[in-house]
Amino acid sequence: MTLTDDPRQILITAAQRSVAMGLNRGTVGNFSLRHGAGMLITPTGILPEAITPDQIVEMDLQGNWQGDWRPSSEWEIHAKIYAARPDAGAVVHTHSDHATALSALRKPIPPFHYMICGFGGNEIPCAEYACFGTPELSATVIAALGDTYGACLMANHGVVTLGATMEAALGRGERLEMLAKQYLLASSAGTPVLLNEEELRFAHIRYRSYGQQACG
Repeated sequence: MTLTDDPRQILITAAQRSVAMGLNRGTVGNFSLRHGAGMLITPTGILPEAITPDQIVEMDLQGNWQGDWRPSSEWEIHAKIYAARPDAGAVVHTHSDHATALSALRKPIPPFHYMICGFGGNEIPCAEYACFGTPELSATVIAALGDTYGACLMANHGVVTLGATMEAALGRGERLEMLAKQYLLASSAGTPVLLNEEELRFAHIRYRSYGQQACG
């Protein structure tokens, strides 16, 4: 992402990058950042390449906002995550192809690959189905994420990821789509062999320092 301290520009860049990464098309998907006691979120119905900083919506976690631009119809998912998860500094919602295809199965992605451990548990959970833009949907997402998961599928809908920063949340979305594609490929060739409890336990230990540079 571009180096900037402007949170509105961070959101615009993330929305545009999601399209370049193949995670979204058109006006689908939405992005937010925790902002004081509330949040900043992308507007509804505007193509990422057309969003301007003044169209980013500032709102509280109860759904109150002012201005000429309406927030994403999925604002409540973002608000409920910030209220429930102090570790969330950014939230991303995408309709990436492979993960969305798996969401139609209404099942979690099982531990076929050690990178599943980077999402807060031994699977990537799938939230129960609820209609888009409803309080029921935000409730199912919160239930699926619990206290530890950094992402979940949304049944017959798409994906939600969170992170301390937008870079972390968007990167998690990219990795989830990669794993979804790999799981579909493996499943098309047979039945994937899943990691057992001991293998998962050791993978979680290793993941504590995964991808980190050594000091000194």
